[in-house]
Amino acid sequence: QVQLVESGGGLAQPGDSLTLSCAASGRAFGAYAMGWFRQAPGKEEEFVAGITWAPETTVYADSVRGRFTVSRDNFKNTAYLQMNTLSSEDTAVYYCAAGRPPMSTLRRRDQYLYWGQGTQVTVSS
Repeated sequence: QVQLVESGGGLAQPGDSLTLSCAASGRAFGAYAMGWFRQAPGKEEEFVAGITWAPETTVYADSVRGRFTVSRDNFKNTAYLQMNTLSSEDTAVYYCAAGRPPMSTLRRRDQYLYWGQGTQVTVSS
């Protein structure tokens, strides 16, 4: 069992940066892939970024590639989502998730076993 708690959301202006954290408790954090998903008002939930376990490989949605960076610190049992050059299109509730999907299915929501409660990110001037 893994419990996930996101933090770091809030209000940002267009062009700003935010870093989300996902703290995990439980066993074997390093053995799980970590994914970030988001759901904007009135829209379906979408994959944002994911990072596998060792060796670490990252995957990004086209909409965030080059602006967002996913990382993990297995000693701290924490995953991160560094978000740069934010725009209003990034406004959403962001969720982290843990699972053991193979690389080919890292983007699929149903491949993740554990989910955090979400953290709100609002980008507005």
